[in-house]
Amino acid sequence: MNPVQIERPLSIGALAERTGFAVSALRYYEEVGLIPPATRRPSGHRVYDEKVQEVLTLIRHCRDFGFSIEETRALVLLSTSDERDCAEARDLAQAHLDTVRVKLKELQNLERSLAKFVRSCSDECVGGPAPKCTILKDLSLRDSRSAKPAGCCG
Repeated sequence: MNPVQIERPLSIGALAERTGFAVSALRYYEEVGLIPPATRRPSGHRVYDEKVQEVLTLIRHCRDFGFSIEETRALVLLSTSDERDCAEARDLAQAHLDTVRVKLKELQNLERSLAKFVRSCSDECVGGPAPKCTILKDLSLRDSRSAKPAGCCG
């Protein structure tokens, strides 16, 4: 026979410690509606139901994966709605994955350009006067409207 577990309210400090969030983050998540409002003790101190810890764990993982606050809110709402289909969660994750893949391609292009800058400097001018550096020349020649480098890296 399982004993009935009584849930005890958690102070904001105890909840922060259990979840690894700063107290200010918990206040913010409450303010933006990601977690339910705390009840207040007669002293005015916030106390939370232990179930909020589960929601905060979900929020932590969503944020670790780079989901925005609005995407996180949608996922939190889905986690408590038996009437909604899990395809909604998949669709949110797919949209976020698509965004991550675009950013990844942009970062890969940036990495290639920076590698060319470094290689050009190493091959052509390293050890010489800084104003003649190919990196500085290429950066000063870059068209600010273009994401592609000029000169050695074009």
